[in-house]
Amino acid sequence: MTKTLQQIIDANPDAETFRFGDGPELCAQILALVRSGHKTATCDAASVYGDGGDAWPEVGRRDIALNWDGTPAVMTETVEVQTRRFDEMDAEFVAAQGEFRDLEHWRKGYEAYFRRAGVFAPDMKLMCERFKMVEDFG
Repeated sequence: MTKTLQQIIDANPDAETFRFGDGPELCAQILALVRSGHKTATCDAASVYGDGGDAWPEVGRRDIALNWDGTPAVMTETVEVQTRRFDEMDAEFVAAQGEFRDLEHWRKGYEAYFRRAGVFAPDMKLMCERFKMVEDFG
């Protein structure tokens, strides 16, 4: 039986919902990496969290990653959260993100992503999260 988003939220009232990426194609690509186990980390601009934004990830909290159309895709559990600057990213964390060849590839990809969002700065603060997939709703 397929669970609805509301059923999942009712069973996990502390869970946040979110989408990976900034478009349907990128979202689908990233979800495939999560499902395969190749992606166990992510990051975003720290500025999108807090007052009026998303809730900051918390270790142990389970969140619901959505398909681009808003249907539930997977449930993740946060295992670590760090803050670092864009220009302090390291190759080890980039490898855990699963979608980049190396640190330079990550820099180019994320700089473009943050520029599309209008928030890029070389010293911008990032929320860096490690997670594990705990349920696949696909």
